[in-house]
Amino acid sequence: MSTEIRQLISYIAPAAPATRQPATGDESFLRPEIGFTPNWYRTATGIDFGRKWHCQPAYRREMLPTMLSELKSRFPGTSIGGINHPEKSPDLLTGTYGCVSVAAIFGIPIVYAENNWPNCEHSYLSDDQVDNLEPPDLERNPFFRELMAQVDWIASHEGRVEGFINFQGVLNNAYRLRGEKIFYDMIDSPQRCRHLFDCICTTMIDAAKRLHKRQLQSGVKVDFSTVSNCLVNMVSPEQYHDMLRPYDLRIAETFGCIGIHNCAWNADAYIDDYAAIPYLGYIDMGMDSNLAGAREVFTGARRALMYRPTDLVNKPLNKIEADLEMITSQYAPCDVVLADIEADTPDERILAFLKLCEQINDRLENY
Repeated sequence: MSTEIRQLISYIAPAAPATRQPATGDESFLRPEIGFTPNWYRTATGIDFGRKWHCQPAYRREMLPTMLSELKSRFPGTSIGGINHPEKSPDLLTGTYGCVSVAAIFGIPIVYAENNWPNCEHSYLSDDQVDNLEPPDLERNPFFRELMAQVDWIASHEGRVEGFINFQGVLNNAYRLRGEKIFYDMIDSPQRCRHLFDCICTTMIDAAKRLHKRQLQSGVKVDFSTVSNCLVNMVSPEQYHDMLRPYDLRIAETFGCIGIHNCAWNADAYIDDYAAIPYLGYIDMGMDSNLAGAREVFTGARRALMYRPTDLVNKPLNKIEADLEMITSQYAPCDVVLADIEADTPDERILAFLKLCEQINDRLENY
């Protein structure tokens, strides 16, 4: 396996949670990536993002032009939602089942909503259920079989299966299976915890490998993985190092390229452990992090800054400009990710944000 670091960038498909995709190498110094909640699209177009959206790729295919048209009319000349790439096969996979696929594989019921991403029922595994848990047989797993049937439909109708399933991270998935008791388990029952983590990690890897193999048969090569550590700030750096980092390492070594997502949290306490993970192609964090220090540590990975959508709405434009200047001076080259934008956010704010990024990039090009 090559030791060359392959960079990943942030990617937000229409109505999908943020994920990652391979970098092309010509990314701008300060690269904005913009994404909206399902409620934004529901409010604008009336599309239903409930069960039908996630279970019927034909419905997603039918609704995609409406979503892209809405983006193009409100944000002309931008790359939001991939609207500047009409030559690509449509991405009918990214965003399917939101972030709950692994929990659903383990049998946790999905709760759908017409204006939101799917959630899981709060139906948590007992101590005995965790102790006796085994990685599901994906060949016979009803949920995974249904997902792969959708993949087959996409391949037969579009030729290529573009896109990604968000398999989340080990702790995120453990929380969906175990609830808040997972944090007690890490202190009181570490062996039980490790068993659960191992079952989850094994399933994540198995599911991703099977999906990637099927995509490759359609001519689409996906040879990386991405993990979402949204809950990492709920555990101590020592707990991450001892109990969770081994699984991020396992995923990195399995796929030869990994992206790590941290939401908009301060990532300082976990930086040293992240820096020791091989094949790191992407890392993101919030503005409270030591950005200059992170740039020194993560020299090979594409860095990203998770900019809070509430700051976009509530901060004066001059403060937003100051934030972008600080990000540029301390952290760039990087992505600036504005995900989960809600329906009440004025379009003018988003366009102003993009204009500020453009002005910074133009100034640097002409420096």
